[in-house]
Amino acid sequence: MMITRNGALTLLAAGSVLAMAACSGTTAPSSSGSGGAAGTAKGGTLYYLTKRSAEHLDPQRTYIGRDLANENRLFYRDLVSFPIETDVKKGTTPVPDLATDTGTSTEGGKVWSFTLKDGVKWQDGKPITCEDLKYGFSRGFATDVITGGPNYALAYLDVPNKNGLPVYNGPYKKAGQAEFDKAVTCEGKKITYHFNKPWADFPLAIASLRSFAPYRADQDKGDQSNYAIFSDGPYMIQGTWKKGVGGTFVRNPNWDPKEDTLRKALPDKIVFIEGLTEEIIAQRLIADSGNDKYAVTDRNVPPAFYSQVDSNPAVKARSTLVDAPFVDYVLPNFNRVKNLKVREALKMSTDRQGYITARGGDKYGRPAKSIVNPVLIGYKDNPNFTAPPTGDPAAAKQLLQQAGVPMPYPITYTYQGGTPASDNSAAALKAGWDKAGFKVTLDALTDTYYDVIQNPSNNKSDVMWGGWGADWPTQATVTPPLFDARINLTPKSNGQDYGNYSSDAANKLIDEAAAKPDVQSAAAVLNKLDDLLGQDVAYVPLSVDRFFFLHGSGVTNYMQTPASNGYPELGSIGVKTK
Repeated sequence: MMITRNGALTLLAAGSVLAMAACSGTTAPSSSGSGGAAGTAKGGTLYYLTKRSAEHLDPQRTYIGRDLANENRLFYRDLVSFPIETDVKKGTTPVPDLATDTGTSTEGGKVWSFTLKDGVKWQDGKPITCEDLKYGFSRGFATDVITGGPNYALAYLDVPNKNGLPVYNGPYKKAGQAEFDKAVTCEGKKITYHFNKPWADFPLAIASLRSFAPYRADQDKGDQSNYAIFSDGPYMIQGTWKKGVGGTFVRNPNWDPKEDTLRKALPDKIVFIEGLTEEIIAQRLIADSGNDKYAVTDRNVPPAFYSQVDSNPAVKARSTLVDAPFVDYVLPNFNRVKNLKVREALKMSTDRQGYITARGGDKYGRPAKSIVNPVLIGYKDNPNFTAPPTGDPAAAKQLLQQAGVPMPYPITYTYQGGTPASDNSAAALKAGWDKAGFKVTLDALTDTYYDVIQNPSNNKSDVMWGGWGADWPTQATVTPPLFDARINLTPKSNGQDYGNYSSDAANKLIDEAAAKPDVQSAAAVLNKLDDLLGQDVAYVPLSVDRFFFLHGSGVTNYMQTPASNGYPELGSIGVKTK
């Protein structure tokens, strides 16, 4: 899942959290302090302080780990979900949510059926139906309207393809509707999905993503539904969500805690505040006054504040340092950087250590040797990334000279900017690339990010930043969704194939891995795919990430779980009410 460290799905961690949604994980979160007072009292207001705007709060469009986790705990339930557990094995095992069980598969995993529970309702009191589930699933096929979200269903659902895309194009145009109706069927409260190949991990996909969440057709306004939240969870939006500002969630009167035993739903109200800098968030949580006593955040403590945290026992007790599910990387735009030697020079001169140091040192991460997180099944270092962590500008310059291009070679680097750490890390990369003979222009995007680089008409960026975490704990949720152009390239979106990479050899390996009967044998093939991607320089890995967070002294039951992708677990967190 676009499991970006500053926003995406996930599941990984080399020592602590194995994030699972668009991203996945490994071991329970470690904490440098108490992790928050215990307590299960209901009431009070929890504040969620952040910088990054939510790009999508439409379930079928969401692909940011933070938002996927928060949506599931607050207002979008699924057939199955992950429990509130810090134990990785338990925390990455789906449990029934809207469904009576975790599903039944037949035909070797090609057919899956689920039955809705009795008594599950929308916020207006109407029952959730099988048709709502079917409609929600259908929205992801409207790739010209519902953009930016996961697209696994397009490759798996048993409908014919034409020109690389399913003949069914979603509920708005309805071309191929009969084919879709054969592939997804309703019988009372029972929904059945027919896939064109085995999908043993389908329950993991449901629990990790919101792609399969129900959606009411009468609430759908297409692209205008991006922030139009209609809840079936414990909370509902009060008023409207305003991008860059946030929104307030209050209790949903038609949510039944006796039926939904998964979510604790402790606070009476949860207020999301967007647009704060990381520095302001750190200052406020260190000061721990007023409403900030009852606040959590998804933003890392900036390096400039490390000493204030580490030198104050009371503040340090409210900090947590856990392995994150994400790997940071950069990737060339294949529509613009077509010369392999140029891409090899870029790879050779990338200063991973300088990037990490600028981001915060070992509290931020460690040098990565693949776009795949090391905790995933069957992981191997990519043999094509052997340059020193600081890069080798001299060797890179020779490669650039061999490329036969004018020097210095101009490139524009687009990244998610707006903070000193992100800008300084971009400057560190620029310095290494410039030494090798590049002439780098920095292009910082300070508003939304992925919706810009996902546009195939992007003709400005030569190199782009990315962050990714596995959608669930297998390599199949990393390199295939990132580099299979057959499912990613559409007129308005390249999906997660931000660099517009397309390779028949890569596609062949993706298909070979998908046909394997188990994740171990599939991993062996996907390691070959990763090797090929390294040879083509389809990406350059930067860091395996960590999360260094603070929370207020009035927060109770604080934890970070595999289900929350390493972010604050809103299914458990409460606030002191006295």
